[in-house]
Amino acid sequence: MTTPPAPGSGEVRVRRAGPSDAPALARLRYEFRAALKPAAEDERSFVARCEAWMAPRLADGSAWAAWVAERGGAVVGTVWVEFFEKMPNPVAEAEAHGYLTNFYVRDGERGAGTGSRLLEAALDECERRKVHQVLLWPTDRSRPLYERFGFAVRDDHMARLVVAPRAPLH
Repeated sequence: MTTPPAPGSGEVRVRRAGPSDAPALARLRYEFRAALKPAAEDERSFVARCEAWMAPRLADGSAWAAWVAERGGAVVGTVWVEFFEKMPNPVAEAEAHGYLTNFYVRDGERGAGTGSRLLEAALDECERRKVHQVLLWPTDRSRPLYERFGFAVRDDHMARLVVAPRAPLH
């Protein structure tokens, strides 16, 4: 695993991710999720599978978009959005949604504005694409950031867990 650069070792740069970022983003995804729960898959297998999944989704024309934050040439954070259509609508309402996910900033970079810059980039793209609303599942720690950007808990959504968590499919 790549050692993250020390905060202050160069300016943070936020940019749109491309297919060549898939290896670094797959490793970052493992770091992010394995810190929350015990991994059900070894790191090497997961990173290879995740990289193969990510690369085509980072290509132009995909329903997915991602941004990276870099410091000193190393990826220190990311955010992803999947854009999905709504049914055609005869009323004045946008016909797309955005699903914001995999928003992660390494510990040493938190609290310095990196997350805000990533979120701003993702929301700018949502506005450019005229998305009706952006959906996400926040953690307790991330709620204040989302609230600063205008997100609110809505009482007009319902959800149903369809598949109980289990070991990953290969």
